[in-house]
Amino acid sequence: MASSPHVPSTGNTPENPDDHSSPSASPSDTGSGGGERRGRVRARRAAVMAVPATLVAAGLAVLTAQGALGVQFAISGMPFTVTATDLTGTGFEQFGALDNMADGSPNAGDSGGQVLVVTSAIKNATLDHLCQSVDLGGTNLLIRAGGGKTKVSATDLTTDSTELSGDAAFDNIEIGNDASTLSKAGVKGPLGVFSQQADTVHIANLRQTNYATTAGVFKLPGLKLGFSSSGC
Repeated sequence: MASSPHVPSTGNTPENPDDHSSPSASPSDTGSGGGERRGRVRARRAAVMAVPATLVAAGLAVLTAQGALGVQFAISGMPFTVTATDLTGTGFEQFGALDNMADGSPNAGDSGGQVLVVTSAIKNATLDHLCQSVDLGGTNLLIRAGGGKTKVSATDLTTDSTELSGDAAFDNIEIGNDASTLSKAGVKGPLGVFSQQADTVHIANLRQTNYATTAGVFKLPGLKLGFSSSGC
């Protein structure tokens, strides 16, 4: 699994002609179908303002995510499930973001090719009994690792999730940081975005719905890959 750092866009970045958040309307905006689709894209981008940015407190929200990108590659748009009996990490950060599919992706539907996510970054992480599954329609691609004495380990791990659950505990947590000032995991989020960070994180019975994962190093002892009628 390749890793690429999260680089927020700045006010000096040239305007992307494919960026649907542009306030100026193009001729295609005047059509009913095009206008509705672009309206949904703008609403999805604006909805980043309401992404939960914490695992432990309700009501915390991203203030703005202008130009926020969870990862630096075009996602497939196919969600995958990740579970672990235990995740322990040092250097934890979290903020809201938007992931983008490749142009013309058949998985885009009416989303405009964008997925609203919460990006979690961990400098060093270990996971027990890791399971990852992708629903391919009638069958699941299943990956298991770390079920023995040696745990799965990762450095510079990031996940872009739409759902995350488990029993979480944090040490020295800071809630309400500007994402551009984060320092615990070495990932800088976009300027003006609500975020949180902590020295350590522990999550028991972790379950995630992810659209992207990156890591500098990902070690999977006891790796088993195959197809199954059921996922994680």
